[in-house]
Amino acid sequence: MTAIRQQNVTAAQWASNGGALDHVDLTKDENIVFGENVFNIATQRERLPEEVFAKLVGTLEHGEALDVDLADEVASAMKDWALQNGATHYTHVFQPLTNLTAEKHDSFFKPTGEGGTIATFKGSTLIQGEPDASSFPSGGIRATFEARGYTAWDPTSPAFLIDNPNGKLLCIPTAFASWSGEALDAKIPLLRSMDALSRSAIKALRLLGDDDAKRVTTSVGPEQEYFLIDEQYFYARPDLITTGRTLFGSEPAKGQELDDHYFGAIPERVLAYMMDLERELSKLGVPITTRHNEVAPAQYEIAPMFENSNIGSDHQQLTMQIMQNKARQYGLVCLLHEKPFAGINGSGKHNNWSMGTDSGHNLLDPGDTPSENLNFLFFCAAVIQAVNKHQGLLRAAVGNLGQDHRLGANEAPPAIISIFLGAELERVFETLAADDGGDPNTPDATLDLGAVALPPLPMDGGDRNRTSPFAFTGNRFEFRALGSSMSLAFTNTVLNAITAEAIDELADKLEALNSGDLAADVITVVKESYLANRQICFDGDGYSDEWQAEAKERGLKNLKTTVDALPEVISETTVDTFGKYNVLSERELEARYEVWIEQYAKGANIEAETASSIARTLIIPAALKHLVLIDSSGVGGLDSEVRPLTEDLIAKTKTLEEVNQYPEGLEEEGIEVAKYARDKQLTAMNEVRVIADKLERIVADEFWPLPKYVEMLFIK
Repeated sequence: MTAIRQQNVTAAQWASNGGALDHVDLTKDENIVFGENVFNIATQRERLPEEVFAKLVGTLEHGEALDVDLADEVASAMKDWALQNGATHYTHVFQPLTNLTAEKHDSFFKPTGEGGTIATFKGSTLIQGEPDASSFPSGGIRATFEARGYTAWDPTSPAFLIDNPNGKLLCIPTAFASWSGEALDAKIPLLRSMDALSRSAIKALRLLGDDDAKRVTTSVGPEQEYFLIDEQYFYARPDLITTGRTLFGSEPAKGQELDDHYFGAIPERVLAYMMDLERELSKLGVPITTRHNEVAPAQYEIAPMFENSNIGSDHQQLTMQIMQNKARQYGLVCLLHEKPFAGINGSGKHNNWSMGTDSGHNLLDPGDTPSENLNFLFFCAAVIQAVNKHQGLLRAAVGNLGQDHRLGANEAPPAIISIFLGAELERVFETLAADDGGDPNTPDATLDLGAVALPPLPMDGGDRNRTSPFAFTGNRFEFRALGSSMSLAFTNTVLNAITAEAIDELADKLEALNSGDLAADVITVVKESYLANRQICFDGDGYSDEWQAEAKERGLKNLKTTVDALPEVISETTVDTFGKYNVLSERELEARYEVWIEQYAKGANIEAETASSIARTLIIPAALKHLVLIDSSGVGGLDSEVRPLTEDLIAKTKTLEEVNQYPEGLEEEGIEVAKYARDKQLTAMNEVRVIADKLERIVADEFWPLPKYVEMLFIK
């Protein structure tokens, strides 16, 4: 048996390690673990003085500022709670411009000078930390020799405890800013954008006759796709270790074409992992509701309920971290790259986004008669207007190197941003636009399944369209274009900011009309906005070549790669909108643009360098061994097949190695380096892969140095 075959047998022999979850009676409150590791409202009420608790709740529910003088009492209660649960250290968790989270651990315990220690945690420590900012990406905001940066406690996102086999850690969600006060993270602009949208929406609601709402909050519910493979395969693949995706790999005879994996029975080891993962996330207050097999073999999905956008963003970062940590306990590795395997679907993260008031109204819920729901028509029209005006920025918001490998084919392509309204809403808006007295309502209908035992089902007003990057799905918009490894923060920052602007523009027009007939005025404003922006609405096949041509005729942008899209981040339109609403200054936007361009170029360079190394040190030697086998066999007919491919692979590898050396005169950073990486390095790398993947199909199995797709994807 070859080494690879033995590896396969070992990978397939999984059994529960004895650490299984207890089977408990979940009708008893004491067995419910949801939120037990969170310094949540219930814990705060129990541990804080009534006055302190009331002011803290005011911050959490209404966006009020917390009195700094109360911080000491909050810090003391938080410390005691953490210590009683076994935490010796705390950390201010923040989200720098790396798409990941960062943390520095500090002990609660300080020497007393008498040979002992005492646990201390002051309000000033809770409110502000000072991590070294010099080594985080700043896009030029900070020079590398300028080290000072600040973390600022975000009381709207509850602190929590992370379990470790050797104890617990108190994690305090924080914002991260430079010494000069500029945002160096993902949280600050998200919070700013939420405030901006709330101000604009409340102003509009007053015009629409709502005097009860005090705040409007955006919510998000991300559907996270991911792959699981046995860790033996992961550590045998240098490309997976270094880049998160396979740079080589011939498509197996069976992929996803039979559609047998989608919603199929979940394999035992994977289900055990999912249950353990969900329990851990439940303890952290993450409201997971859904799990299932996805389309591609070895691909799965996990999704939470809707949450406040800031908390949902924090929870999503935490979810990705726990997903990866927990997988290792089951001998698995969780892959979050957008395209870890060629030839099958990659992984996205559908961003379900909506707006709601603190009085309990979802502003994007059309109700039973959307044509008569003035609030819904107004806010839905604002979203349509915002997406049309800022379609390029939305495309940039979902751009990264992994996305460029994934998007297209049978996966929701965001290169052309469009909105799918569905038949019911499209009928409403088109009837308003036509102004011909037509009936905007869709008649109720039921679906008769033709069997006596099966009840008739109420039918929705229209089908769904999975090819649409931005689709209305009942009471929210689903932005389907995010990549699986991406933070939610910037995308939702964009959605909040551009929608705030559109709401203000429509509100100004509504206020100017002031005819005394509110319904007529709203219809006038909605009709005008829809007619000006209806080109962004499309209900057809987003994968088709015909749509490419039609979109061009409509004047829609087709930004095919991340390098094409990222300049939209610093366009005049973006700078104006973000500056107007104090979300990000021009300098802060330019910093993000520089960071993301650099990350794209460096990521592509890492891929290209890794590919050339694997080709040179693993694949070419395997092909040469196979040629020796052929020569020693004395059997003719095989040499002519393998030798030309081997020679071609050697030549292509040398070409890749040459383009991996930047030409003279090319700067080490900036848009030109990113273009060079896209056009030269990734192209040369793909040419190497094409030849290598052909060799994989014919080189003797005992010589092939890398686990194959058929093993990684199908051995559970």
